[in-house]
Amino acid sequence: MKDFATLINALDSTNKTSLKQEAISEFLKVASPQDKLWFLALFTGKKPKRNVNSTFMKTWAMEVAKIPEWLFVESYSSVGDLGETISLILPPPTDKIEMSLSEWMEKIIDLKDFSEADKKEFVLNAWSNLDYVERFIFNKLLGGSFRIGVSSKTLINTLAKHYDLDPSAVTHSIMGHWNPDEVDFEYLVKGKYTETHLSKPYPFCLAYALEKELNDLGAPEDWLIEYKWDGIRGQFIKRNDEVFIWSRGEELVTGQFPEIRDELLQWNGNFVIDGEILAFKDDKVLNFNELQKRLNRKSLTKKMLEEIPIVVFAYDLLEWEGEDYRSKNMVERRLKLEEVLNDNPSDKIRISEKIVFESWDQLGEIRENARDINSEGLMLKNYHSPYHTGRKKGDWWKWKIDPLTIDAVLIYAQKGSGRRSGFYTDYTFAVKKEDKLVTIAKAYSGLTDKEIQEVSKFISKNTVEKFGPVRTVKPELVFELAFEGIGFSSRHKSGVALRFPRILRWRRDKTADQIDDIEDIKKLIT
Repeated sequence: MKDFATLINALDSTNKTSLKQEAISEFLKVASPQDKLWFLALFTGKKPKRNVNSTFMKTWAMEVAKIPEWLFVESYSSVGDLGETISLILPPPTDKIEMSLSEWMEKIIDLKDFSEADKKEFVLNAWSNLDYVERFIFNKLLGGSFRIGVSSKTLINTLAKHYDLDPSAVTHSIMGHWNPDEVDFEYLVKGKYTETHLSKPYPFCLAYALEKELNDLGAPEDWLIEYKWDGIRGQFIKRNDEVFIWSRGEELVTGQFPEIRDELLQWNGNFVIDGEILAFKDDKVLNFNELQKRLNRKSLTKKMLEEIPIVVFAYDLLEWEGEDYRSKNMVERRLKLEEVLNDNPSDKIRISEKIVFESWDQLGEIRENARDINSEGLMLKNYHSPYHTGRKKGDWWKWKIDPLTIDAVLIYAQKGSGRRSGFYTDYTFAVKKEDKLVTIAKAYSGLTDKEIQEVSKFISKNTVEKFGPVRTVKPELVFELAFEGIGFSSRHKSGVALRFPRILRWRRDKTADQIDDIEDIKKLIT
């Protein structure tokens, strides 16, 4: 537990990815194999079921600390985390328990069969024998909630570097169902339980935002023009009768799209296809909000599969029967892609539409109408280009339509982290709904450092209520928000969700009675 506490303390003390990776590597050097397995399980979301009610923990902590509930509530409001609050109010430890992380996990899991009195005895004994950091970790493990500021990508890259492995192979190795009591850590990470080479994707070829005049690109006939879709970019891999779907975020998402997996399993050939996953119904692309309803679910109901069907628009062919096609030009890759799709006709996987145009002037009008079909704009790909690794300026361009904008008023704020921890930088905005305000979006970027300081001063002087770290603010500051898309959403009070909202500018020239109305905003939804 001491080594794990050192790791958590190090991770919590920095926002730098390199320092987080260094801390994880140090832990991997000193931890036992079983502790490393539990570390991996916790950091990949395989947390144990909550076996102690958080209300009990709060009550027991107040008893031990001998404080009234109002003082606990005030402390909790200041700290913002239950496990940390309990760790802070408890008296110093009277002794020391030397147990490893895996030993603690075994005891916490065994609590499921304990009576309330026995659970209390166990928890109080732990509290009195752990220092602050260990106590905090214990509380998080006990509560079944364990979130530390390390992204899955950072974790994967750290493991890959530490063991000199390919990141995609590590991702494949540690995905899926595995039990810390049933596997060996190094065997797991190194892919001894899986054939990781079968799922290996290629680095995605990416585009730069268009920064030239269209006429400077040369002859129009040298360019493939496609719509830029707002879905999930993915690679669809079929090798040796196995199918793997990778997102551009380097996550294996095969299980989230079973109908695509099952369709590809029926196809002839072995291949790697680059394409876009989209919600698609009645022969049209649905708003991204519909696709989002299907993401990151443990199970997909038959109803959801029927209500939000999925289609893949295929962009490119990267591999065919084991041959790497990336060095071939776009013309050759496109012809082979069309051939593969013609040999495997499907309503679920379709070739991306090639936009026919005669002049660059005509293309501008096509782009302006892209939002009508839920497209973000256009992609411009040179027919002579190979499939690059990452971004290479000149061959692929993205030409997005201008963002949508609304005027909204600031109503909630929270302080940031790192160098901005002393300022309010996390904002929640609202618009009008009849004679009231309704929240519309959160935004974290778009203001200068000077503006952030001004807004923070206003918030400090005009706070109405406090809810933990969140402050309710007098609705006076108006901002113009930009966003890429909008859709109906039952999860939001406003009834809509904005795609990639950010602050465009501070509207000092407007007052709160001049902000937009939610009914007018809904008219933007196509």
